[in-house]
Amino acid sequence: MSRSVLVTGGNRGIGLAIARAFADAGDKVAVTYRSGEPPADFLAVKCDITDPEQVEQAFKEIEEKQGAVEVLVANAGVTRDQLLLRMSEEDFTSVVETNLTGTFRVVKRASRPMLRARKGRVVLISSVVGLLGSAGQANYAASKAGLVGFARSVARELGSRNITVNVVAPGFVDTDMTRVLSDEQRAGIVANVPLGRYAQPEEIAASVRFLASEEAAYITGAVIPVDGGLGMGH
Repeated sequence: MSRSVLVTGGNRGIGLAIARAFADAGDKVAVTYRSGEPPADFLAVKCDITDPEQVEQAFKEIEEKQGAVEVLVANAGVTRDQLLLRMSEEDFTSVVETNLTGTFRVVKRASRPMLRARKGRVVLISSVVGLLGSAGQANYAASKAGLVGFARSVARELGSRNITVNVVAPGFVDTDMTRVLSDEQRAGIVANVPLGRYAQPEEIAASVRFLASEEAAYITGAVIPVDGGLGMGH
């Protein structure tokens, strides 16, 4: 059955792999993007999730063109890494505004038609950093950890309407963001991963698609690590 799917930040990396996974399964897929080139294969809607009006307009366009969102994947996120004593207020608040408050906005808006339909799937993309912490990423880790408490609270609110809310926490993934690291940095990261390699974006996408499937209908409020064992026990 073809569903209306929205992936925020779906124009590259993990988000694009997730969008492709749903499209390959026959779903109608919309993606939001803030900058760069929109992917040609999906309904691409320019949207800065830090702007409530842009979020509302994006949902209206998606609803007109492919129907109310039945599966929401909140993937859009940013980093502004800096050591705590050098981190500015703006470094901290801008990351939280996008990663956490922006997710609140899109989940709140998507939940309205899901409540009316009495069904829906919400998957939030967190990070192993939100569970383990990472020096120089206090802002990013706080925002990604916040998604867990947010998801579990919303899962309790919406569960009676057959709406599940889950979190996928990727580890280090082979994307443009991690390819800028030096060979020495990449080797240092991999040394801490029990499986001894980076994840491929498609491996994250597979877990997201599972959580949005009928097979996962009794899973809600869960945090699924896809991190090669890096954060085990969290």
